[in-house]
Amino acid sequence: MSDPYVRPDVQGLLNFLAAAPGPKTHEMDAAQARAVYIAMKDVADPPVGELGAIIDFTVPGPAGDIPARLFDPRATRDPGPAMVFFHGGGFVIGNIDTHASFCAEMARVLDIPVISIDYRLAPENPWPAAPDDCEAAARFIAGNPGILGRSVTGLVLSGDSAGGTLTITTAMALRDAPADVPVIAQFPIYPAADMATEHPSFTQFAEGFLLTRDTMTWFDNAYQADLTHHRGSPMVGSVAGLPPAVIITASLDPIRDQGRAYAAALIAAGIPTVFQEAKGNIHGFVTLRQAIPSSQCDVAGALAALKQVIATVAV
Repeated sequence: MSDPYVRPDVQGLLNFLAAAPGPKTHEMDAAQARAVYIAMKDVADPPVGELGAIIDFTVPGPAGDIPARLFDPRATRDPGPAMVFFHGGGFVIGNIDTHASFCAEMARVLDIPVISIDYRLAPENPWPAAPDDCEAAARFIAGNPGILGRSVTGLVLSGDSAGGTLTITTAMALRDAPADVPVIAQFPIYPAADMATEHPSFTQFAEGFLLTRDTMTWFDNAYQADLTHHRGSPMVGSVAGLPPAVIITASLDPIRDQGRAYAAALIAAGIPTVFQEAKGNIHGFVTLRQAIPSSQCDVAGALAALKQVIATVAV
């Protein structure tokens, strides 16, 4: 098999990381891994930039208040859709701050409010704490249309990696027991959609492309999800009746094939679906736009597709 295509700026980052001293993610405890991830955000991603409103607040959850943050390019706006965003990090690391730059970019490009949810993390709070929090947050935002002075008429669910998984599980929950306003679109970014199956990409890109098999195993052991349940591995359940989707994967990602399989299942079920793959790019690229400048083009392309979907289905 020939070597896969790797973009020059991606290879530059991979070379830098390979030469960097210190333990890898799976060699740390959760607190250390979180601190490293947070410390890297200003190196890896652009600044948040200008917005009309950035507001921290909380939403009620099953185990207490859940921190959330609103990103909006406008100080005020007419009724319309809002995005509920779930950050990535293997259900163990990441928070609102690590994904603030990306949320701000989406808010500006899509011209909608983006509400980022700081759900509980494993191992302190194993599965199903994360999907419980994400569902509760989405339902609260749907049921409180005047939240923060913004009248929400429909939800766009989104997240990257683990957050992509939570995007799908939340879409399934709100399909099965609808919220007060509809979910009009889903935007899972390189999601772990089918953890119950070992796809070829998991072996092909097990080492050397940022996210590794060892780190995935470390995440899985902390999260302790039931992979026989659709809230642990979404494709165990039915995709019928889910909202229109935009899905993007990375060609060098060990979980690439899970995103491909999810897109294929949606298309087979007749769900309007846009599928894009960032060729020569790695897992995590949406929050590596400063370290991998070409990633901005991948993000721009996916957001252009999502903007069109929202315009088509917006209520």
